[in-house]
Amino acid sequence: MSLPGSRVLVTGASGFLGGYVVRDLQSHGHEVFATGRNATALGKVADDAHVLVGDLSALATATLPVDAVIHCAALSTPWGPWRAFREANVDGTAHVVEFARRNGVRRIVHVSSPSVYAAPRDRIDIREDDVDTGNRLNGYIRSKIVAEQLLQDARRDGVIPELVILRPRGLIGVGDPSLVPRLLDVHRRIGVPLFDGGDNLIDVTAVENVATAARLALDAGDAAGGVYNITNDDPRRFRELLHTLLTLIGEVPRMRTMNRRAAWVLAAALEGLCKAVPGQPEPPLTRYTLSTIAYSQTLALRRAKEDLGYRPIVSLDDALARVADDVRSRA
Repeated sequence: MSLPGSRVLVTGASGFLGGYVVRDLQSHGHEVFATGRNATALGKVADDAHVLVGDLSALATATLPVDAVIHCAALSTPWGPWRAFREANVDGTAHVVEFARRNGVRRIVHVSSPSVYAAPRDRIDIREDDVDTGNRLNGYIRSKIVAEQLLQDARRDGVIPELVILRPRGLIGVGDPSLVPRLLDVHRRIGVPLFDGGDNLIDVTAVENVATAARLALDAGDAAGGVYNITNDDPRRFRELLHTLLTLIGEVPRMRTMNRRAAWVLAAALEGLCKAVPGQPEPPLTRYTLSTIAYSQTLALRRAKEDLGYRPIVSLDDALARVADDVRSRA
């Protein structure tokens, strides 16, 4: 359990996960320094926190009296130029390392991504070591692999004393800017695609549970670069998950049966086409998206349970109900 009263810098505090992490830390007695680019969002989530508005490059020269950093800031999207991912996720992480070195920070808790496991095949109970470091399915995955290695190198070389890495799967919660909005957009336009009847198993995670894991990782876990999967420990069939969420929202579920092989060929062709178009717009379907919704993918939680003492505090059903209530209220 993390010790109350420690001083923690949260990067990306104006974002979805970062805001929850700030509030969770404050509710457990920590002094929080919150940094992010959106001043308005920071003001909403960071009551009684020290607020620093700006991007991660400003951290390289900042001086703050903090004991640990929870690094949530990232560019997280299935499509984009490598330059953008490198600047946000690799160079940004390097700025955090430099900040930690200059300020004598004890530990960095880095929020990475299980996108590093992405592959066009069913994978059940994936362990943290089951990573293909040569995965180039998209720039986001590549940047997360490189950022993790940068941090591991910095810890091994003594630049940072302690490091813990988290890989939370499919964050959902009130304020989610990505997963549920994208799902609803596709559902309302053409219907959600199903593959093999939608029987593939999917892991998702209530954002509150990820914030809890980040707090636990401040003082628990393998400080020599331990890596931990985080989920709600409640995998569901994709069809069942969709039906539950859409019904709670008040929408009649619309599903569209698709062939996985044909969809993969189509996604690859669309990616090639969009790369050739000025501005490289995001394709309506990507191979990365298919790897997450067309195949079973569940994560092993043994390490997180044993080393961090992690247990979900918000059930998946409660998380879905909260999201549905929020969507209905805003509609």
